[in-house]
Amino acid sequence: MSPRARRHPIVGIGAAVVAAAAGVAAGVVADRASKNRAAAAALETDDGFEITPTQERVVITNDGVPLHVEIDVPTAAAASAAADGVTRGGRPDELPTIVLTHGYCLSLACWIYQRRALVEAGYRVVSWDQRGHGRSGRADSESYVIDRLGADLHAVLEQVVPTGDLVLVGQSMGGMTILAFGEQFPQLVRDRVVGLALVGTSPGGLDLANGGKLATMGRMLLEVLGPRLLRPLSERPELFSRLRRATRDIEEFFVEQHSFASPVPRSLVRYTADMLLGTPLDVVEGYLKTFDGFDKRPALSEFTSTIVLVFNGRQDVLTPPAHSELIVAAIPGAEHVVVNDAGHLIMLEHPDLLNAHLLQLVDRAARARAEHIDVSRAPRVRRVVTDVARERRMRRRAAGRKDGSGDGAAEEESRARGA
Repeated sequence: MSPRARRHPIVGIGAAVVAAAAGVAAGVVADRASKNRAAAAALETDDGFEITPTQERVVITNDGVPLHVEIDVPTAAAASAAADGVTRGGRPDELPTIVLTHGYCLSLACWIYQRRALVEAGYRVVSWDQRGHGRSGRADSESYVIDRLGADLHAVLEQVVPTGDLVLVGQSMGGMTILAFGEQFPQLVRDRVVGLALVGTSPGGLDLANGGKLATMGRMLLEVLGPRLLRPLSERPELFSRLRRATRDIEEFFVEQHSFASPVPRSLVRYTADMLLGTPLDVVEGYLKTFDGFDKRPALSEFTSTIVLVFNGRQDVLTPPAHSELIVAAIPGAEHVVVNDAGHLIMLEHPDLLNAHLLQLVDRAARARAEHIDVSRAPRVRRVVTDVARERRMRRRAAGRKDGSGDGAAEEESRARGA
């Protein structure tokens, strides 16, 4: 297969950048007007999408790149309750630290809902911006590769969480980073990683962005036009800023189409668009090559003695469910949760549902470590779920009701499947 035929980068934000820059898709705003506007309005909140970390750190990698890290520390009471819930009389310092790793063109801001829920539940949470993203430093474009990111994650752990058990959570490229880390530091995984959540990610071996016409169009735009547009625009940031202002509705349309599969608040779409399009264009371009030929399937074997959650949206157009199936096939004890009406940025689209499963994962991982349970013999489980609680809230708000009772857990359409 030729290099060009293998070129299937993650393209959600890239498609938005190219489309906005090229001025295409002029009619898409009208199309969006007919798409569940009432439902989106019903979900609108006054959330300012803000969180104040307990600590901020700068981790310097071995090639000199400063990585921005934020640490959320729970209250003593919450940590004690969490420890006691795992094992009677357990100590808070025995609880695992949860490390969140974001995806391509995102930042640690994408984990806002998970950070709130996890720290409130009593767990210490570490989030970080990958090189070139968020508040982390930029680097030589040759370093924008998955293996380098795996080494960066190791640097974060070494300097911020040098001891204790770990639960690693990665979304999209963040999951790829974790697999690269596991491949490079297998002994550390065996010694300290008790839980792993891979959210909307891929181990490689399948085409990325093969989940629909828009994704395919975006990939083609990037392959044909991307380098010719991204590089000149990256050299003229003021021009790109003007283009963004002029094409605000178009960029929101592309972000919404590639990121979500159900109505979300307009404020959340804007929050997401600002995060995605806030990534420097030379970083966007620099990372594209790292997805060519990406394949970390062999690294999955390093996590077979870890409690693993694989979580993905059924309508994810960037890393469709087939990618998650490859992960589950390689890890016999993995729990696989497929969410209906969910896209690529599922942690923002269905946060309560993901939070509940992450808390279950952390609890199971901590309990297994405390009780010396051999998790490698756990049965494989697959669930297809619907976020019923969210649907009920949406219907109630649309009807003008404010009663918050009756929000049940996700409805499970299918249950356990034997290993």
